[in-house]
Amino acid sequence: MLAVRDLKKHYPITKGLFGRQVGAVRAVDGVSFDVAPGETLGLVGESGCGKTTTGRAILRLVEPTAGEVTFDGVDVRAQSPRELRALRRHLQIVFQDPFSSLNPRMTVGATIREGLTIHRLAEGAAADARVRALLDEVGLRPEYASRYPHEFSGGQRQRIGIARALAVEPKLIVCDEPVSALDVSVQAQVVNLLQDLQKQRGLAYLFIAHDLSVVEHMADRVAVMYLGRIVELAASEALYREPLMPYTQALLSAIPVPSPGAARQRIVLAGDVPSPANPPSGCVFHPRCHHPARDAACTRLVPPLEEKAPGHWAACIKQAPTAVDWAQQQAAGGTNPPTRYLPVLGATTV
Repeated sequence: MLAVRDLKKHYPITKGLFGRQVGAVRAVDGVSFDVAPGETLGLVGESGCGKTTTGRAILRLVEPTAGEVTFDGVDVRAQSPRELRALRRHLQIVFQDPFSSLNPRMTVGATIREGLTIHRLAEGAAADARVRALLDEVGLRPEYASRYPHEFSGGQRQRIGIARALAVEPKLIVCDEPVSALDVSVQAQVVNLLQDLQKQRGLAYLFIAHDLSVVEHMADRVAVMYLGRIVELAASEALYREPLMPYTQALLSAIPVPSPGAARQRIVLAGDVPSPANPPSGCVFHPRCHHPARDAACTRLVPPLEEKAPGHWAACIKQAPTAVDWAQQQAAGGTNPPTRYLPVLGATTV
């Protein structure tokens, strides 16, 4: 349904009286992925890695610097403003902040009805009936349509944002950290609501989040971003069971464990995240990498996103095939096992 190829968004750095460009902030720097119909792709990473900018660039809420975005065979970047407005009926977004994303001067009913009016989907009594049905679908009372946003809690506002996105019957919704501003109990309600709506309507989600435990519950596949690039992409089960990138391993080790006495090994990354205005040469993660095989090659070579195992992609020139692949290879009577190893994953050297 959605194909993103080498997407980039660079913000110019200017200097002097005449605004001469002296550099650029590489917020998104060559991102590629696909989203299939009815699929949820999780997009995770540290703050500032480019997740939100990627989601907004796909919808052209910010204009990409380069790259291709194709939705149902249509080149999104080639659309005129009028064509883009029509296309956006099928591409919607749920914003992170449920407070600032709603117009305080518009009632809830007017907010949801706006999309119906713009795309000429319903008018008059039919639009009012549709608004009431949408509120009921997201777990709110139909009579709330006459109220204003300040009369609702954060979780209720987020449900209103979801109803607004659903009003135009989209095929794909970019969920930009839709539960990060909510209490844990409300998070569970919103996540369950999104999953129910996906089953009922066949929706596809690009689910942007910080909370890796929520992503594990929500996503079919997970893409891990670091400094504007995707460094690992795999099915959710495979990535959480056996992460390949040292960065992904560090992220997963930081997930809180509900049992206080449980033994765990926390991976603490050294140093700070480099500036996207001056990214390091070679592998962008090499200044903080804890992989024992890290060497000078990591500072020179930019690792491509390669398929290290079936459906499991990683950007690391020192990465060996997974322990699972190794075992399958031996069971099938294949070639000798690899000489490189991953001590974090428990494999042994040869």
